[in-house]
Parts: sequence; C-alpha cells; structure tokens
Amino acid sequence: MYDVGSLKSPCHPFQKTESELFGFSKGCLHMKRWDELNHFFNQTGAMVTFGLNALYGRNKLSETVWGGDWDPSNAKDLINYTISKRYKVDSWEFGNELSGKGIGASVDAAQYGKDLKNLKQILNTLYQNSKFKPSLIAPGGFYEKEWFDKLLQVSGSGTIDVMSHHIYNLGPGSDDEGLENKILDPEYLRQVETIFSNLAESIQKNGPWSSAWVGEAGGAYNSGGRYVSNTFVDSFWYLDQLGIASKYNTKVYCRQTLIGGNYGLLNTTTFTPNPDYYSALLWNQLMGKSVLAASNDAFSPFLHSYAHCSKGRNGITLLLINFSNRNRFILTVRGGETVSSGINEDAKSIRVEKSFFYHLKRAFSWVGRKGSDITFREEYHLTPKDYNLRSQTMMLNGIPLELSNDGEIPTMTPVQSNVHSPISIAPLSIAFIVYPDFDAPACNGHKKR
Repeated sequence: MYDVGSLKSPCHPFQKTESELFGFSKGCLHMKRWDELNHFFNQTGAMVTFGLNALYGRNKLSETVWGGDWDPSNAKDLINYTISKRYKVDSWEFGNELSGKGIGASVDAAQYGKDLKNLKQILNTLYQNSKFKPSLIAPGGFYEKEWFDKLLQVSGSGTIDVMSHHIYNLGPGSDDEGLENKILDPEYLRQVETIFSNLAESIQKNGPWSSAWVGEAGGAYNSGGRYVSNTFVDSFWYLDQLGIASKYNTKVYCRQTLIGGNYGLLNTTTFTPNPDYYSALLWNQLMGKSVLAASNDAFSPFLHSYAHCSKGRNGITLLLINFSNRNRFILTVRGGETVSSGINEDAKSIRVEKSFFYHLKRAFSWVGRKGSDITFREEYHLTPKDYNLRSQTMMLNGIPLELSNDGEIPTMTPVQSNVHSPISIAPLSIAFIVYPDFDAPACNGHKKR
C-alpha cells in the first residue's frame, strides 16, 4: 500500500509473518521513503519502473485465485503524488507474477486485461498535461501462451506498451552441483529459446504495438546458488541469455538483482562487483542494439556465438562463449577471402570449412579497398582467477578485475590483435571481439546510438 491520499488503513512496514504470503505481512510505502528513493534515482540517473499493487480491492476466490475488479484509488493517488513532485517514473508495471497459475496468487487474463484498460485511461488523464508519457507494462510474470495471448486480445490496441516476463530457467538455487552442470550445458541453455520465440509470436499476432521485456531474471530462483550465482561460472548462462533475448527483439533485460541474494551483481557485504557485474558492463559498453545473424552450429555445439553492431562506433562486436572444458576454438578470417575455423583438442587440429565467420562473410565486407587497410581488432577474454570456475574474481585478458583503492571500477582495456591472425578461444572462457573496421550495411546509421 501507499501512504498517500485517501488511504484509510494504518501505514505499517513489512513484518515477518509466517502465515502470510511469502512469509511477510502486508506492507506500506511512506511518501518520505518514496521521496528519498526518487532523490537517489535522480542522483544516479536511473530509469525507473515501478510495480503497482494489482490485487488491491479484489477478493480471494480460492487458495491462490483472486477475482473481482481492481481498485485503482490508492495507485492513482501515488501516481498523482509522483507527478506533483515531478518525479520521473519511466514506466508503471501492473502487478507481479499474477499471470497464468501465478506465484502465490493469480488473476484471470480477461479480468487483468479489463483492469489494464482502466489503468491506461487513468495514466492518460493524469499525464495529459505532461510532456513525458510513461509506458504501461504488464504482466511481470512467467510466460504462459494462452494467458498472454488473451491478455493482449482483451486489453486491446495500444493499451500495453510492454509485455514483461520473468525467467528462472536454471531451477532452484539450492542444488549447487546441479546448477553448475546446467550452466555449463549449452544444449540445456538453448531450451529457453522456446519461451522467447513463443512470446515474440504472441506479440506479433495479438499485440504488435507492444515490446518484449525480461522484467526479472536471475538464473536460479530462491536467491540463486550460494556458491555459484556470485561466481565466474554464472556468466555462461547470463551472457548466453542476453544473446538469445536480443535475437528475439527483447528491448530490456532486468537482472535480478543489483544487490540482494546470491545472484546480486554486487556483494551484499562489501558492495564490490561480482563477476556478472563485469559481464553486464562489457555487454553494455560493446554490444549495440542491432542484432546480426550468427551461426557456428556447423562445427560445434560447445561454441555459442552472437554478433551485434558495435555500440557507439563503426564495426561489429562478437560474443563467443566456449562451453567445452577441453577444446580450444581457433577462428580465422582473412580479409573476406579464405574463411576457416578449427578446434584444438589436445594439440590435434581439426579444420572445418564452414564456420561462424562463413555466415558473417556473406553479409559484411572490410572497410577500405585493400585488406592491408585493416590492422587490428580488439579482444576481451574473460576467465576465472586460478582457473577456478567458482572464483569470485574475473580476469580480463589475464588481469584481475578489481576496484581501485578509491573504489573506482577498473578500466576495461582490450588487447589488440592483427585483424588477420586467428582468434583463439580458450576452454571454459568467454570473449568479446570487436572489429572496428567491419563494414556492415545493417549497422549504417547506428554509430551514434
């Protein structure tokens, strides 16, 4: 609840109450706290999505099913207060994990869609004199095709700006050994592609005005794995899922969490970055918004590859993830002429004609008329300290990523390699490879974005 406007009940913070949903009592947000939070958001330049209580006013039909119309009065008062204080909320999300069977509680899709139309009208009225118009997001739950399809159909054209869904495809965080095995199984990680594909189809058929967001993803639920989610090995699923999500036109991917639980990007005690923080940082710095086709299935399922237009500059950036614990992958590109790849397995070289770069070659050419005009590429190789996959220290090109004495994030410096030399991807490692002079027609006009 929100302590504003016509709220009649007393405003108490959350309390540990085992008999209640998730072991907590109902809670209330004081506007003094909302002011403090918005001051923090403003100082950090954060883009804020706020999840609204979507159960207020409903009645419980069974143990987990809720029915009846949503009461918008308390949410309306909060939004009105937010506007009056000139706080900028980028988007309002309606509910949390109430879709399909729900997590602890659920609401029928037809009722949900009806309530969303009501909320959209409220937002349009409250923001009618504002230059800024926030997005309306829903449902913030786990994807179930029939439920999501119906929600878009019932709410109608232009109501839902963003379809948000949650993903915890690794299962519970309690099984450390099983969790690591799933993270290092490239075929298992690929299974999640079905969710992204089906959601993209749901939107295309029923609500093309909406975008897809991952509103919450932490790999393993229940706070993640205590000795896995905050270590190097976690980046294998994380970066792989960022690549998959991008392929299916996902616009935003929200990681659970910045801080809190074992899956936090920051250590909950020292606030120093865990390995996934640096993975997210490199992705954010290097991978642009335009996704390019990439395939290496012709020669190994253990090398996952993704290609994007580079962020803020010409060229392309490749993300290469080696899931093999024994194979070193060697990729060679020679100025768009001879293309080959290899797997170095215990010093035995296997050459395969078709490769990941074979597919890229058909879409790109080198800038400049001669291959000699292109001199270097940038490489960011990520490995764990002491070759321990559960190390909490990530190495970038052999150098540990550690905060400075002043608490500053280290400079993410690449190594430069001759553009015509082979790329070597070590076993159980991850690499971002930037080709600053690759002329990709699909990337034209994206340099400044």
